[in-house]
Amino acid sequence: MTRNRVKLRRADSRRHHRAMLLQELFAQGPASRADLARSSGLTRVTVSDLVAELIDEGLLRELGAPSEARVGKPPTLVGLAPDAKHVLAIDLSVDDQVVGATMSLTGEVVTRHARSLDGRRGEEAVSLVEEFATELIEGSTRPLLGVGVATPGVVTPDGLVADAPNLGWREVPLAETLSASLGRPTYVANDANIAVMGEYTFGGGDDGGLLLLRLSTGVGAGLVLGGSVLAGRGGAAGEIGHVQVDPTGETCGCGRTGCLETFVSVPRLRRRIGAGAAEQVLHDAGTRLGEALAPVVATLDLGEVVLSGPADLVEPLSARAGTTIEERVMTVSAGFTVRPSTLGDDGVLLGATGAVLSGELGVS
Repeated sequence: MTRNRVKLRRADSRRHHRAMLLQELFAQGPASRADLARSSGLTRVTVSDLVAELIDEGLLRELGAPSEARVGKPPTLVGLAPDAKHVLAIDLSVDDQVVGATMSLTGEVVTRHARSLDGRRGEEAVSLVEEFATELIEGSTRPLLGVGVATPGVVTPDGLVADAPNLGWREVPLAETLSASLGRPTYVANDANIAVMGEYTFGGGDDGGLLLLRLSTGVGAGLVLGGSVLAGRGGAAGEIGHVQVDPTGETCGCGRTGCLETFVSVPRLRRRIGAGAAEQVLHDAGTRLGEALAPVVATLDLGEVVLSGPADLVEPLSARAGTTIEERVMTVSAGFTVRPSTLGDDGVLLGATGAVLSGELGVS
């Protein structure tokens, strides 16, 4: 084994140990060095060395002794410094808009901005995103850990947008392009995958398996299994919106008939509600949704399904879909539920933040 390879492995081990400590503090809150040594299995010397390094970098800070009384010298707690660095989160899934926010390391929105795409597509849309992100970076008051971008469409694990029809993108290396132009590590993923990461990281997502269905102009799903987002072989896992649920139904934007998207996309739901009885429209749509999701729930033994979208739509859809799934699946996990997202409109921005935290710090 060469000396360089030994050094590389030691560096990898150190990064892993740093991530372990940061994950513990992110998930459980402030702890003493002794507590971190016990929970991580690392020696106290190693923990003290890593904590000192992270304090020097500004990622951690000492918080003093705990409030409860203890015998002997009280330990000193350490915790994350939320504003040590910020994350730039960008959401391209809002109809004809680019939404951006500067986020703290613990998911608080520091600043929020939006700009109209004005129908831009293709290279013009890429240029607008670059300009928008550059302006937000220039206005940031803290060093940036990285940039997270949520986009509709099929996205490969390395941030290549293979196909995003609404933006006119095909085979666009968005992560590589933005990373080069912005000078910051950039992570790009499908908006539903980003949203499920936000729900899992910041919204109390279930460790037993979580599917998030995002209802907007289209319909997409993100899956977390074993703590990891499931991308699929071609980055298209969760593209459930174009599963056919009614061969005699309406024509979908993809050219087929009766896709799930024709029943539960927000514009189509709004149109049908405006033309008829809202309760019946939502009942029928929730039933179709539950029918499409039942095989997925049964196959993966999911703990919960979360719906993200307008509250007036996702609440009744969640209730009806949950009932339909329970009627169609012989056994579901104890405590299985279908519920609206707890994160509201910020779910995608939080997910983009989570993508950067995961990529740069190993935190999820």
